[in-house]
Amino acid sequence: MRIRTAAVATTAAAGALAALTAVPAQAAEYTSALKVRGIQYDAPGGDSNGCSGGNTHQEYLTIKNYSSSKTVDLKGYLVKDAAGNRFVFTAHHHLQPGDYVKLRGGNGTDSDKYNVVYRDNCNFMWNNDKDTVHLVKPTGSRADVHAYTARGSDPDGNGYVSFHK
Repeated sequence: MRIRTAAVATTAAAGALAALTAVPAQAAEYTSALKVRGIQYDAPGGDSNGCSGGNTHQEYLTIKNYSSSKTVDLKGYLVKDAAGNRFVFTAHHHLQPGDYVKLRGGNGTDSDKYNVVYRDNCNFMWNNDKDTVHLVKPTGSRADVHAYTARGSDPDGNGYVSFHK
């Protein structure tokens, strides 16, 4: 009986120690140099899907390299929403430490000089009421993830939400 109690106590102590030293699941996103800085989920004006005359190019996601020393190549990174709409960076875009890129809807010319990549898709990707932004590394592991709601995340109602400064 005594041995059994000691074994149970040892198991309980080990479980408690593991619980104290375990890293919270949400902390995993902070191991990535790349993070979602913010999102213009609701383009100014009335939504108009269309390559000519539409305003999908005014909807954008800003991804920033928060590393102080590491340059990150975006090739292979995936951006997706809760409904499974996806964009994969297929070209090399190198973000120096502290640099950012705006992933815009619509068509245009990608430019490292102007920090912009176009999705080459004239449909809106982000919902105006609520959505979840996923940034996934080329390895398939999560780099960053954020959910937003128009009411809860955007108090000034301008269609823009910041996640990281």
